Amino acid sequence: MEFKTNVMRMLDKLKINYKHYTYSDTDAISGVEVAAILNQNPAQVFKTLVTVSKSKKYYVFMLPVAEELDLKKAAHAVGEKSIEMLKSKELLPLTGYIHGGCSPIGMKKFFPTTIDKSAENFSSIIFSAGKIGYQVELSLEDLKKVIKIETAELTAS
Repeated sequence: MEFKTNVMRMLDKLKINYKHYTYSDTDAISGVEVAAILNQNPAQVFKTLVTVSKSKKYYVFMLPVAEELDLKKAAHAVGEKSIEMLKSKELLPLTGYIHGGCSPIGMKKFFPTTIDKSAENFSSIIFSAGKIGYQVELSLEDLKKVIKIETAELTAS
């Protein structure tokens, strides 16, 4: 029997087409390593980052795995003065996900989610399926059917 993550079950329930990939039998840690193992363009493989603002609001950002989040651009995109990365130990209680297996779909609570504008250059993007070792691929249009997303310039480059 094929393994399904909660993210995959949610997509199935909503009848949204997606591809899924696994790298659970490898020792890949970084998103760039995952993209290489999956033989995918790292610009099309996105990581999910959770941040907290000075006003104590939480925000989710998705960007290509080889890029760094520009905190000033990210804060501007969500109308905050400043934001910082959420501490790793706070991730599981807040989202239900652990570092390396965080997906924008299926968090305990929905947080405003912004995807780097570069995602618009692809017919689909690949991101965590909510468990280390599993990725899903779907179009931005289909992702918008599952969660509310905005796009903005988020990377330092």
